[in-house]
Amino acid sequence: MDRFMEVLEDILMPIADKLNNNLYLTALRNGFMVALPLIIFGSIFVVIANFPFLDQLLGEETFAAYQAALGPASEATLSIMGLFVIMGIGYKMVEERGGEAIYGAAVAIGSFLILTPQEVEGVGGVIPTGALGAEGMFVGIFTAFIAAEIYQYFVRKDVTIKMPAGVPGAVSRSFSSLIPTSITLTIFLAIRIIFGFTSFNTVQNFVYTIIQEPLTALGSGLPATLIAVLLIQVFWFFGLHGQIIVNSVFDPIWYSLNDQNLAAFQAGEEPPNIVTKQFIDTFLVGIGGTGMTLVVVIAILFMAKSQQLKQLGQLGGPPGIFNVNEPVIFGLPIVMNPLIMIPWLLAPVVVAAVTYFAMSTGFVPKPAGIIVPWTTPVLLSGYLATGNNIMGAVMQLINMGIVFVIWLPFIRLLDRQYFGEEQRM
Repeated sequence: MDRFMEVLEDILMPIADKLNNNLYLTALRNGFMVALPLIIFGSIFVVIANFPFLDQLLGEETFAAYQAALGPASEATLSIMGLFVIMGIGYKMVEERGGEAIYGAAVAIGSFLILTPQEVEGVGGVIPTGALGAEGMFVGIFTAFIAAEIYQYFVRKDVTIKMPAGVPGAVSRSFSSLIPTSITLTIFLAIRIIFGFTSFNTVQNFVYTIIQEPLTALGSGLPATLIAVLLIQVFWFFGLHGQIIVNSVFDPIWYSLNDQNLAAFQAGEEPPNIVTKQFIDTFLVGIGGTGMTLVVVIAILFMAKSQQLKQLGQLGGPPGIFNVNEPVIFGLPIVMNPLIMIPWLLAPVVVAAVTYFAMSTGFVPKPAGIIVPWTTPVLLSGYLATGNNIMGAVMQLINMGIVFVIWLPFIRLLDRQYFGEEQRM
């Protein structure tokens, strides 16, 4: 293990050092840090509002009222977290260049909102919250980068309005940013208008169409499932919401296979399918969320020396038990972090293949078609999803061990980097 760690350190650390000094990746990481407190707040209330089987304890009507009362906590944070990340990126991009950072945040948000569709079900003047959340993250990140660069370009070229010396500083800075801001927003307005004349209509539709179309050629079975799982991880790594993109194509297939298993299970017959919606949700996503990050949190809590990772583990643990992992995805962070790209992509693919093999050989029962609430903690969810069979929980435990082994050297490497940075401060 020590030799492997040395090889990893020799290969990845020089790359990481260069990337850590990259303006765009630094702004991206710091932008996520701006949004992290809001993400954690929203994650906590998602868990509280969706405790497993709470609807059966409270009754349907009371549970609906309970969720409606707590809903704004996540709707005002997690549902629009992309907006906070965009603000943070714009702020940090301009701050690193020595400019007025607050205007970088404002122009990034303004540019993104100009590109965002402002119509919901035929009603104009309404911005869909989905476009402001993880679904719109990819477009938002690059919009913030480009908007901040355009703004700073015209500031550096001194294309500004000069106010007399006696004018208060706040007023002078506001007028100085007027022309760069106006030019930047006009450029993005032109981009929106151009896309309006295309079949895509919006930038968002363009991005999702060119990504989703190749997926429609894929079917069911293990090869397609492994591709789907890998693509989910790849999209998340680049800031795209992998589930929304991939599941929109595969969910109809997975749900139909799920229904076949449920009918067989209720008839007392052997379920015919291994890959179903519950296969994905229970044995991959159901171990702390996308990427099975509950295991990452456990590894951090037991081994981390850096304060950054220790605090992340403490904050990400409770939500992770209920498969809410935004604190880990955006706090580690996962997005465009070269040090964790390998385990992030590899672990779910290995787990999917091992689980498929275990079910195909009869070691673990196939999913029974029972839809288990997504917030059900690991082990209990595996037990329920396989028709109250203990081997479902055993399979989840094995999967956690696989993830732990794959992630361990990379967590240590990341911890060394963070710990070294803290020691130098």
